[in-house]
Amino acid sequence: FASHLFLGVGKTTLIQKATQALKSTGVPIDGFYTEEVREHGRRTGFDVVTLSGKRGPLSRVSSDSSASRRECRVGQYVVDVASFEQLVLPLLRNVNLGSDAERKICIIDEIGKMELFSQPFIQAVRQTLSNSGTVILGTIPIPKGKPLDLVEEIRSRKDVKVFNVSSIKYSQRAFCSRVQVCIWICLK
Repeated sequence: FASHLFLGVGKTTLIQKATQALKSTGVPIDGFYTEEVREHGRRTGFDVVTLSGKRGPLSRVSSDSSASRRECRVGQYVVDVASFEQLVLPLLRNVNLGSDAERKICIIDEIGKMELFSQPFIQAVRQTLSNSGTVILGTIPIPKGKPLDLVEEIRSRKDVKVFNVSSIKYSQRAFCSRVQVCIWICLK
């Protein structure tokens, strides 16, 4: 059976609901999710929010078309790699501390284009995937355009179960229950 679970489309809301349910189980859980930032009804970017409540910018809309070539951009968004790393890397290092006998859950929402501008993040995710004491509940984008190396690496791992959320015909509650069951199996 899989050691890690990754979700496809429609992910963050389900990750948040599953996280709330998993927190009540007593198994150590840490991680982060991304959240839209809106101003006057328009999406202006994304924040990273840790499960402990810390928040920082992941990206913001930039109207400056003459932006520096050194900027990391995804469409209209400029990615704040330094802010992302400052929040996420210590969290992933802490998850990887301790023995493999100590079972824990790590939430990673998401492993996508913006996050993959960070080489230390890529290394930390690989380290977490190799830690047999940690079960990852994460999100990855559906394949479109140029493949993302780490995403394809995750998708092809034998110890990963990928759920395509958009194709699941369950209610959110039923889906969260299914995820919880899978995580309990992974933790055994």
